[in-house]
Amino acid sequence: MTAKTILISTGEVSGDLQGALLINALKLQAEATGLELNIVALGGEKMADAGAKLLANTTSIGSVGLLESVPFVLPTLQIQRRAREYLRQYPPDLVVLIDYLGPNISIGSFIRHQLPQVPVVYYIAPQDWVWSISPRNTKKLVEIADKMLAVFPEEARYFAKNGASVTWVGHPLVDRMQSSPSREQARAALGIKPGQTAIALVPASRRQEVKYMLPIVFEAARLLQAELLGKLEGSKIVDQQPSTSQADAPLFWIPLSLEAYRRPIEEAIKHYGLRATIVASQTTQVLAAADLAITKSGTVNLELALLDVPQVVFYRVSPVTAWIARHLLNFSIPFMAPPNLVVMRSIVPELLQEQATPENIVREARELLFNTDKRLQVLADYQEMRSFLGEVGVCDRAAREIIRLAHETRKEKIVINK
Repeated sequence: MTAKTILISTGEVSGDLQGALLINALKLQAEATGLELNIVALGGEKMADAGAKLLANTTSIGSVGLLESVPFVLPTLQIQRRAREYLRQYPPDLVVLIDYLGPNISIGSFIRHQLPQVPVVYYIAPQDWVWSISPRNTKKLVEIADKMLAVFPEEARYFAKNGASVTWVGHPLVDRMQSSPSREQARAALGIKPGQTAIALVPASRRQEVKYMLPIVFEAARLLQAELLGKLEGSKIVDQQPSTSQADAPLFWIPLSLEAYRRPIEEAIKHYGLRATIVASQTTQVLAAADLAITKSGTVNLELALLDVPQVVFYRVSPVTAWIARHLLNFSIPFMAPPNLVVMRSIVPELLQEQATPENIVREARELLFNTDKRLQVLADYQEMRSFLGEVGVCDRAAREIIRLAHETRKEKIVINK
């Protein structure tokens, strides 16, 4: 049996999830084609559980922003050095890069200059196609990738226009959501009563988000909790029913992205007086059971959309980073929430930087909870969004392309050393 080694490089919680889904598909494709496959990775626990040998865990060193990334520079450089040493000693047959712009450009450039015989596949390219500040990153991505596997149609068009060899495979969450529980199943598994309001809070998958966004989302939750309890008490008085019990009161559910965040979240729950439950192993059930989600911008927005859960999306970085981005780098984006990016129009409310206040979040949440027309419109827009994410079988399509390239000898390519 032929043996091939593939190195997969990614970072952060979402990259670890996408990497794990891809590894499972690669193993199935390899078995079907009689290929012995060894996978080594820069990633996280999900990828390790899927069968990869981890060179380093990169799930906890991700950041968005300029100042926010400073604490992670040294750990990232150390991991990069370790990866380069491994690549020199054990050149793989193929490298797959998933998102993770800065570190993966570094690894891709190293391979292109030092190991030009090794093909590079970029799967789920960084969102340079949305917020490119200069064409430099786009040029680098195109230069280092022999093949780009795009998850969004607009992403595929952008990189093809800039000279890349691109195949649109669709978004891997389409596959993952096939095994998701129904709303009724999820609520039963979590013990949520039929008429009880359940709200998912998804504030952080990066350390910086704990600092900049946890206070905002928890204050919003406190205000919303008081409002919901008031409405519930009022309705019981009108109906001449007993006062609200603990069992009837609205609940907040918080999926835990990393165990390191448990303590600050527990402290925040206590400080803000929330009726909230932290969940570490039933994330999909929490999302599927929710009447509403208040969530940071990220891959989770697509998960919620595929589960038909209305959501309020918000994001904040440090004020200094925001000022530099706007005034020195001329940074601007049409949208940040992935569901809006897919259709290039606003289908879920997103509140960024100064607009991301507890009061604004509560205002949008109130609309999605109590305005029937608004909820129905969001659900209808989700249906449209689905058509842009491809058909089921995304991970298999990506895996087939990768296995095919692993079998082929890389074509000669002129590389200019700078």
